[in-house]
Amino acid sequence: MQKQSINKIKLGIFVAIGIALFLAGIYYIGETKKLFSTTFRISAMFKDVNGLQVGNNVRFAGINVGTIEAIEIITDSTVKVDMILDVKTQKFIKKDAKAIIGSDGLMGNKIMNVSPGTTAFAMVENNDMIGTTIPISLDDMLLKLKNTTDNAALITDDLAAIMGNIRSGKGTIGKLFMDTVFADNLDKTIINVKQGTKGFKQNMDAAKGSFLLRGFFNKKDKKTKKDKK
Repeated sequence: MQKQSINKIKLGIFVAIGIALFLAGIYYIGETKKLFSTTFRISAMFKDVNGLQVGNNVRFAGINVGTIEAIEIITDSTVKVDMILDVKTQKFIKKDAKAIIGSDGLMGNKIMNVSPGTTAFAMVENNDMIGTTIPISLDDMLLKLKNTTDNAALITDDLAAIMGNIRSGKGTIGKLFMDTVFADNLDKTIINVKQGTKGFKQNMDAAKGSFLLRGFFNKKDKKTKKDKK
């Protein structure tokens, strides 16, 4: 008899714990889905929802404020997304607010981010339609990254080919760099230019000291000083 009483007590404790856990689970899900708080509904139109699903979170200023209530295909290029939000956030969301689909982390679930809009507009009302911003999908980012990588590889191959031609003396640039005769002639030309410039300077100095041209150079110097002033 005493053993049966103990078993009944254990059973009652087990049932009580089970009911408590069940109620806690319901409360948690209700809080997450905003079932026990006053809510309002807004909608947005998208061309592509990028894997967004009913029940995904809606975030405002990085805080979960609601969930996706329904996703409906309107036309072949339009998808309507209905959101249920906590009424406490309604006063912060204006009629020019924008909705954009994002991800919860790099590979996490899709979420809806709602921007507040500007103070020049009134706050949204229940069942209002807000604007949207086209999100950049991960597939598009990977495709652009692949194209960039392919282009970089092509440029690297072209540069390697050009440098190979230069080293082997092919092409005009290769001949300029690798032709020793041309290099010697270029050095001689530079030396001759320097010598010619030096001789020209000496001739000009001599002309300045000449009796016939001294007046001309003096006038020129005075005019230069006057222009500088």
